[in-house]
Amino acid sequence: MRTRTTGARGTVRARLRGDRGQLIVEFTGMVPIILVTLVLLWQAVLVGYTFVLASGAADQGVRKAVAAGAWDRQSRCRAAVHERLPDAWEGPARIDECGTQGRDMVKVSITLRAPVLFPGFASLPIPVKAEAGAAAEGK
Repeated sequence: MRTRTTGARGTVRARLRGDRGQLIVEFTGMVPIILVTLVLLWQAVLVGYTFVLASGAADQGVRKAVAAGAWDRQSRCRAAVHERLPDAWEGPARIDECGTQGRDMVKVSITLRAPVLFPGFASLPIPVKAEAGAAAEGK
């Protein structure tokens, strides 16, 4: 008949064989990966939202410019674009073209920069361009 030894050596071996505490070790190792994934997803959302804002502002500018007379197209177009953009995106916004391309065509071209993590903080060096055009009304 064998007797069990409960000395210090036997206790260490029993603890090494168990998986107690393994979950917290694995979770601690995964936290940085989870956080980096969330940050990258958030950045992708901001870039996508910048595309939506740029195209919406270009469309709004064209709508207002088409409805205005030929003498007032540029000012109405620029006002509509700035009205549509939130403050954080308005700073890095660049209106390349706003008004009449020819006699019968109105075109708006906007360039925005996507923010890095927080709107108004810093911008990515990648430009987000949007263009819109419509036939000019005869006024």
